[in-house]
Amino acid sequence: MRVAAKITVTDEQRATLQRWARGRSTPVRLMQRAQMILMAADSKQNKEIAETLGVQPSTVGRWRQRFADSGLGGIEKDAPRGGRKPTKQCHWAKRIIETTLHKTPSNATHWSVRTLAEHLGICPNLVHRVWKAHQLKPHLIETFKLSRDPKFVDKLLDVVGLYLNPPEHALVLCCDEKSQIQALDRTQPGLPLKKGRCGTMTHDYKRNGTTTLFAALSMLDGKVIGDCMPRHRHQEWIKFLTLIEEQTPTGLDLHLIVDNYNTHKHPKVKTWLKRHPRFHVHFIPTSSSWLNLVERWFRQITDKRIRRGAFHSVRHLIDTIMDYIEQHNDNPKTFVWTAKAEEILDKVARAWDTLNVASE
Repeated sequence: MRVAAKITVTDEQRATLQRWARGRSTPVRLMQRAQMILMAADSKQNKEIAETLGVQPSTVGRWRQRFADSGLGGIEKDAPRGGRKPTKQCHWAKRIIETTLHKTPSNATHWSVRTLAEHLGICPNLVHRVWKAHQLKPHLIETFKLSRDPKFVDKLLDVVGLYLNPPEHALVLCCDEKSQIQALDRTQPGLPLKKGRCGTMTHDYKRNGTTTLFAALSMLDGKVIGDCMPRHRHQEWIKFLTLIEEQTPTGLDLHLIVDNYNTHKHPKVKTWLKRHPRFHVHFIPTSSSWLNLVERWFRQITDKRIRRGAFHSVRHLIDTIMDYIEQHNDNPKTFVWTAKAEEILDKVARAWDTLNVASE
C-alpha cells in the first residue's frame, strides 16, 4: 500500500505558501498547489484535500511528492514535458527580433503580430511567442525628453540635495501652478457603476470656464498650501508667495523648488524676494518637471477629484479643489524622494549615449 509523503514546512516556507494561497495576483494553479501543501502539512490525507479543493487525489499526491522532493521550487513551476523540442522558434527568433527593432512596415509606424507574420511569411503565433519571450511590445510607446539645460548637473544636485539632506531650521516647499483647469459639466448624468459594467459619462461636455491652482507641497509633513486664481501671471505668483509667507512659521527659512516659467523670474518677483530674505528659490532644470514632487500631487488630485468630476461653474470647481486640499491636510502623506543624484546622472548619460547612437 502506497503511503503519502510526510510534509513538513519551515516558518519561511509556510509564510511563502500562505502568500501564494491567498495572493490575488498568484496564478490559480500555484494558489491551488500552495493550498494542497498547507493542508498536507496539517496532516490531512490526500482524499480529504482533494474533496475540499475539488481535484483528483492523484493530483494532490503528485504535488505533495514534488514538494517533498524539491521544496517550493517543485510546485512553483511545472516539470519539463516530453515531446519534440521547438526548432521553428529558434530558427526564426533572430530574424523576428531584428525586423522588429530595425525595420518598419511601409504603411505604418510599427509592426503588429499579423503584419510582421505576413511580411515574413510565418504564423502570427510564432511572432507572438518570440515577442513575449524577449519582452518586445511594439504597440506600446512612452514619452520622454532629456533636458538640454547647460546647468543641468548643478540644478539637479541642488534640488536632490534638498530632498535627501534638507537644511536645518528650514522648510522645503515644492511649488508650481496647474493652469487652465476646466470646469466641465456633462450634458447628461452618468450611468451608475454596477456588476459587469464600469461607470460611464457622456463623451460631450459643456465648458464653464477655467481656473489655475497654485500649490506648495511641504516635504516635511506632506501638507499643501493652495489657492485658485483666474490667471497665472507674476501678480498672482506674488499673491501666492504672500500666502506662503502667512501660512508658514516665521522663524524658518523657506526653500522653494520651482520650474523655469518666466513668471517665477519676473523683475517684480525678484524685487519681492529681496524684501523677504527668508525665501530661497531653487530652479529645476528645463524639461525636468519630474524633479518637482508637487507634480506627483497634481496627478493625485487630477485622478481622484478632477478628471471624472462634473462642475456646473468655476466656483463649484474651486470649492471642490479647496475641499480636497483641506481633507488632504487633515491626514497628509509625505512623498519620499529616494533616487540619488549619481544614479540619475548615470541613467541620463546612458540615455544620451543611446540617442547619439540612434542618430548616427
